[in-house]
Amino acid sequence: MNDIPHAPAPSATLGAAPRPVLSVFDGAMIVVGIVIGAGIFRTPSMVAGVTGSVDWMLAAWVLGGVLSLIGALCYAELASTFPNAGGDYHFLTRAYGRDVSFFFAWARVAVITTGSIALLAFVFGDYMSRVVSLGPDSSAIYAAITVIVLTVLNIIGLRESSRAQNVLTILEVSGLLLVTLAGLLATAPAVAPAAAAAAPSSGVPPLFGLAMVFVLLTYGGWNEGAYISAEVKGGPRAIVRTLVVAIVVITVVYLAFVLAVLNGLGLSGMQASKAVGADVMQAAFGPLGAQLIGVIVGIATLTSINATMIVGARTNYALGRDWPQLSFMSRWQGTRNVPIVAFFVQGGIALALVGFGALQKDGFSSMVEFTAPVFWFFFLLTGLALLVLRFREPTIARPFKVPLYPILPIIFIATCGYLFYSSVTYAQSKQAVSIALYVMLAGLIVWGLLRLTRKRNLR
Repeated sequence: MNDIPHAPAPSATLGAAPRPVLSVFDGAMIVVGIVIGAGIFRTPSMVAGVTGSVDWMLAAWVLGGVLSLIGALCYAELASTFPNAGGDYHFLTRAYGRDVSFFFAWARVAVITTGSIALLAFVFGDYMSRVVSLGPDSSAIYAAITVIVLTVLNIIGLRESSRAQNVLTILEVSGLLLVTLAGLLATAPAVAPAAAAAAPSSGVPPLFGLAMVFVLLTYGGWNEGAYISAEVKGGPRAIVRTLVVAIVVITVVYLAFVLAVLNGLGLSGMQASKAVGADVMQAAFGPLGAQLIGVIVGIATLTSINATMIVGARTNYALGRDWPQLSFMSRWQGTRNVPIVAFFVQGGIALALVGFGALQKDGFSSMVEFTAPVFWFFFLLTGLALLVLRFREPTIARPFKVPLYPILPIIFIATCGYLFYSSVTYAQSKQAVSIALYVMLAGLIVWGLLRLTRKRNLR
């Protein structure tokens, strides 16, 4: 493992560190589990609505897969050259120093990762409450139980959580294939002659950029594979295979799903639907199909939560290694191969957000959604880090190099820049960009306190 030259020695790891225990299949299942979540059951109708034609709709999904693959190749170079449990945090530290990477870690710990866990837990709670209600706060109770159970599962050990992830991901993909089959069996309603005669515009739809925001949101999460780069067996190039296999599987599953839904509902049916999966299952299998979709979405949500927990705690661990005041989070349990304290911290914050969300659900959703500008900003910095490290450390051995350098990295950076701009514009339109600023302001205060106490300790 490559250590950061200016990082302090890990004083609280209890002699243990991440070990390569995951196969390429295990790693790919974690990435697939993070990416394929409840979003794929909602965004196809949104993409169909803003593109307005079959050709441009399909082009958006194909382009999303291509751009994700380009991004994965960029991350593959970084992860294979600098394998580290910190993932993006480690790359940013190496390129820009610990101060910049601290704010990235703060954003993940405070809202991005823990907020995603809490929000997904609420989605699971909503669906489970339809099966067995636990009262007026049923969704929040299910969400809290989910966070606790999956946190405990991950603390038990990486092998156990990885096995659970494999099972959940296989069930999730099987559920998507079932919906795909339903789409192939269902027959789309006949299109009215006037609608059939309306030829789609030959030019790029004016809202195609918005469609790509929805598509790339649905593809989002593949970069999390970098957090397990030090724990995948087979050497540095194994993480390359992990990321590429995951992106290919995701793209194929998504395209098959969208094509099947298009066959079952038609373009106009997709545009009008708020739940394409439920509508297709209803059309193919009747009321039983509508009930099955709840189970499928529930499994998809659990899969995403578990995978997000696995990689999310690694950021806390890396943060604890670099900041002595936070060294308690760098304790790595050797026999279980997990950052045990980092999991407790992550689970505790996620539970607090569940409690906050139960009281003010609208505010909670906005808090998570409008930190997107922060996410895309640091994603952009990570893409630029590839160029910075190529220039700063040209002689270091690189087991894998991005093909067509620097064209592909520039495409990835430009994509991140566009999505950062789009997310800022969207947040401003909702007058909620201040939420992200407040989060980072709180991080600035914490950073200042850490720097102050560190200077005192050095005296």
